[in-house]
Amino acid sequence: MPQRRFATLDVFTDTALAGNPLAVVLDADGLDDAAMQAIAREFNLSETVFVAPPAESRHRAALRIFTPARELPFAGHPTIGTAILLALHDRAAAERAERGLADAVAFGLEERIGIVACAVEIGADGRSGHARFKLPVMPTYLGAAPEAGALAEALGLKPQEIGFHRHQPSRHGVGPAFTFVPLASRDALDRARLDDAGLSRLFPPETFEAADALYLYALDPEGLGRQYQARMFAPRLGMPEDPATGGAAAAFAGVLMQFEPLGNGEHDVLIRQGVAMGRPSAISLQLVVAEGALRSVEIGGAAVRVSEGVLHVD
Repeated sequence: MPQRRFATLDVFTDTALAGNPLAVVLDADGLDDAAMQAIAREFNLSETVFVAPPAESRHRAALRIFTPARELPFAGHPTIGTAILLALHDRAAAERAERGLADAVAFGLEERIGIVACAVEIGADGRSGHARFKLPVMPTYLGAAPEAGALAEALGLKPQEIGFHRHQPSRHGVGPAFTFVPLASRDALDRARLDDAGLSRLFPPETFEAADALYLYALDPEGLGRQYQARMFAPRLGMPEDPATGGAAAAFAGVLMQFEPLGNGEHDVLIRQGVAMGRPSAISLQLVVAEGALRSVEIGGAAVRVSEGVLHVD
């Protein structure tokens, strides 16, 4: 029986046992789709990544990303965590070979959505780092969201608690589809609840692919500039609530373009998530706007390796 190495990391945090846990299986060759899905269910984390050799040698690796329920073409916290883990492994291999490796490295990761360009800074402790990646595609507007009254009912809130300033419910995606729900206060964000029955009232089961998740956000009362707090519910992806959602943060760039008066230039946004779960996370989002159009989106965050082991599976 083959022994397949794996590691777990906490992502979008520099502190172990915070942020969003991630499992990475480093020796995925020979695993079929059913086996990868079964392993993802076994770990039962928001996502599990399977690493294989790249199709093109100039890239670092090819990734497959699974939630406990199904495969995703792209996700943010798996990209950040895996990029940092691979850079840490490259550093350890270089040290064993008694050769140098720069503290900052860049490489491409092959994902179903395309080639994701990553830049990683390796931590001095040998088990952490910080990574940024650039989206290979821009967020897509996915049409009208459910009306505020229906969203409020599903979330256990009042209709007047939906929306703030120019922000109204909207739907955008980069891979998975997200319904973005702006909330008028941090208190409403803390009180919101969603179960599968509530999600089914909004999106019947036959619309599975049209509504992967609800992403709730409010202005962060503790923040300066563009800073938000968020929560993400995705029962259909096997995630009752997610501590940090980089893919949603990437799609949030489309929300900001729709509702914020963003001028040309770089715009930096900080999103705090997982606070209500006791898993505080920090996601950095940078948008570049030129001639009134969104030209690039980058997501950044830290990760720390928490455990390593071996899977005894065929």
